Amino acid sequence: MTTSVTIIGAGLGGLMLARVLHVHGIAATVYEAEASPTARAQGGMLDIHDYNGQIAVRAAGLMDEFEGLILEGRQAMRFVEQDGNVLFEKDDDGSGGRPEVQRGELRQMLLDSLPEGTVQWGRKVKGVRALGGGPHEVSFADGSTVVTSLLVGADGAWSKVRPLLSDATPEYTGDSFIETYLFDADVRHPIVAKAVGGGMMSAHGTSPDRQIMAHREKDATLHAYVMFTEPLEWFDTIDFTDRAAATARIAREFDGWATEITALITDSDTPPNFRGLYTLPIGHRWDRVPGVTLIGDAAHLTAPNGKGANLAMLDGAELARSLAAHPDDVEAALTEYEQAMFPRSEATADEPVILESLFGGEIPDALLGLFAQHEQTH
Repeated sequence: MTTSVTIIGAGLGGLMLARVLHVHGIAATVYEAEASPTARAQGGMLDIHDYNGQIAVRAAGLMDEFEGLILEGRQAMRFVEQDGNVLFEKDDDGSGGRPEVQRGELRQMLLDSLPEGTVQWGRKVKGVRALGGGPHEVSFADGSTVVTSLLVGADGAWSKVRPLLSDATPEYTGDSFIETYLFDADVRHPIVAKAVGGGMMSAHGTSPDRQIMAHREKDATLHAYVMFTEPLEWFDTIDFTDRAAATARIAREFDGWATEITALITDSDTPPNFRGLYTLPIGHRWDRVPGVTLIGDAAHLTAPNGKGANLAMLDGAELARSLAAHPDDVEAALTEYEQAMFPRSEATADEPVILESLFGGEIPDALLGLFAQHEQTH
């Protein structure tokens, strides 16, 4: 294949696409808005599944490097009530098929596997336009432009490439979370660390609209997600520029909960960070447009269900393999990729949030009522 591939976005999907293309001897350039690989934090833990994400890692020829990133024991989980009573607990016996790694380290693994210069940093896309017959022009905030005959949008929820293919825009799911961190928790926050355990802890109260989840990350870091089912306007009443006031306001929503759980809010070593959750319509598809396609959240953004990163990487790997299989017919490759990606992403988007990822469909009886109550509110 002599056509160079232009990829917008250096997330996991875009980098996996570039890596697998490189494995097959196909050149690619990745344009990323961030100024450098360390311009911002890359998020928390990811469970990389053996039936999607790990397939991509194998296609990239990086399984040895991936296995070196795995944090042992992090597949352990516990579900507790607001008073700390344990509803369900499962240790990590190594048979879960979804080992946990840090997102930032996984991204760096992919960056390290690419030829120097593959990723162009500080190239924020301002707009994209079709030139007719397949080529597209990408314009950047710095005034520069590139013209490409094969454009891939790997640029996430608010993709600049998506409008070439679809009028769909992300919509708020009704759920949001607020992130907090406790560092060196085994020493500085031992009671909270004990409550969270060795992997993931999920705490639930009498209202399905409030939940606290936490992961044990590297170096005894506890990364918490304080979940709310509320309209966006509800969060406008919280002044996130005032750390103490925002923390107190959020903690008030959990009055009566066990202090070892609410300490994930009140004892946070970082300011509370708000994130609304958005989704594209389930079954989002588009008609074939010459010279352009989408992968990852740009194509099939959903509420978190433990599979977004896995699917983005699989998208990248499968698109690369299709392009390698049809070196003289790019349109055949894009068609093959999209016709497999559409039903795969639709099936995943319709799965219960988090649960299928954790239990593979065999949800313990102790949790069925709890999550049925949550689903009835959506």
